[in-house]
Amino acid sequence: MNKIKNLEVYEGMLIVVDMVKGFTDQGALHDKEIKKIIVRQKEIIEEAQKKGYLIVFIKDTHDKDSTELKRFGNAGHCMKGTKEAEVIEELKEYENMPNTISIEKNSTSFMEAPQFREIIGQAQNIKDINIVGCCSDICVINGAMGLANYCDQWNREVEIKIHEDAIATFDEKNRQDYTNAAKLLGELQGIQYVKKAA
Repeated sequence: MNKIKNLEVYEGMLIVVDMVKGFTDQGALHDKEIKKIIVRQKEIIEEAQKKGYLIVFIKDTHDKDSTELKRFGNAGHCMKGTKEAEVIEELKEYENMPNTISIEKNSTSFMEAPQFREIIGQAQNIKDINIVGCCSDICVINGAMGLANYCDQWNREVEIKIHEDAIATFDEKNRQDYTNAAKLLGELQGIQYVKKAA
């Protein structure tokens, strides 16, 4: 499943959600404006490396039978085996570091990816989880909410933080209602929204 054998040694985790070319560079659902968060994401990734955190790259990846594509109007995106399903070039160097795992997901929630469930199940000592990525009003919040519910179900005391200055969504100017609603739902679930001090 992954190249890291002992996940119990980690006390912190960084989840990088869907920073793939299909959302930033090419394809039906890409928006180049999402790239504005890359600089801050790099800082957060490097901080996580220094702290010895487990870093998990989530890659939206679909095949032609994906029911998600049908529900969202058959907008084919991030198809398996294409460039769209690859981590963006700006973050590629971090994907192959020793404490990094890269997994695919076939829904809008990373929590439903079997590999992620295996990771979070094995990483029993994780107390601090940080989340960056896109899209803030879909995959980021869906995954974070599912993760919060999972931790509650198993009575795991984990702090979940979404880095507000390292998330974005497509067509962001016209989706403020969605992003505001996502933040409200997250905060009601006990998820913290944080950002770098000015």
